[in-house]
Amino acid sequence: MRPANLALLADRGIVRVAGADAKKLLQGLITNDMDLLGTKPAIHAALLSPQGKILFEFFVVGAGEAYLLETATAQAANLSKRLTLYKLRAKVEISDQSANYAVFALWGAPPAAVPGGIAFSDPRLAQLGTRIIAPNAARAAVAAAPGTRPASAEDWHRHRIQLGVPEAERDYRLGDTFLHEANYDQLSGVSFSKGCFIGQEVASRMQHRGGGRKRIVVVAGTAPLPANAAIKAATVPLGSLGSVDGSRGLALVRLDRAAEALAAGTAITADAVPISLSKPAWAQFAMTPAPRTEAV
Repeated sequence: MRPANLALLADRGIVRVAGADAKKLLQGLITNDMDLLGTKPAIHAALLSPQGKILFEFFVVGAGEAYLLETATAQAANLSKRLTLYKLRAKVEISDQSANYAVFALWGAPPAAVPGGIAFSDPRLAQLGTRIIAPNAARAAVAAAPGTRPASAEDWHRHRIQLGVPEAERDYRLGDTFLHEANYDQLSGVSFSKGCFIGQEVASRMQHRGGGRKRIVVVAGTAPLPANAAIKAATVPLGSLGSVDGSRGLALVRLDRAAEALAAGTAITADAVPISLSKPAWAQFAMTPAPRTEAV
């Protein structure tokens, strides 16, 4: 049997949220429904600004009486501080535990076993594979798990790009992106039925109006693509590239402007490389958004 790919994601860290009020606190703050953890091993979610923009993204998994939030290592301390601001008198302990855990991604085939770590299927898309949160004491055992072969973080990102799944700070900017723009509504990252959360009013309004005019889409070029290049139709800006893998990449694009350019026969380019735009196979949004009389 072909071994599974196993990559250490050194840029991912852990925030621990524990205490009698931990679930209640998170339920009132984050975009996804904590009750889903009763039937699922993990959820993906975001913490928004009151204006509805993504400040932090993370996975949430139960760990005994606590919850572990897997997020970017560079954001873990700030996420811990932000959650603490909302704590008030709640019986909750919040701490950045990034130094005590390692995070792995596993994909391609199921391993014989994953010793010592908390393993869960990526809740965004099953094809992404499995994520593993391992305490330091189990790090070596996970890295040597039977039925796996070593892979790099770059290998993982190639896999992710091929599936069209965006990642914060590579494909969209934290603090400057709405949920629908980063496809959280398409990748099980938000619940519109759970009740209130920070930024819910803006997110619900965008959902009601069809998701906005900007989306992260798949880009295919006629030549290798430069990361972070501007995407244009002639001189009209449409958006910008994020992650790239050769001639394939992900880009946050104004779909209404792209549709207008295509209808007019205007070529779309990224740093002078002709490109085509398409939505990922799992996506259900329209590449030609309905006309709006009011900006979202």
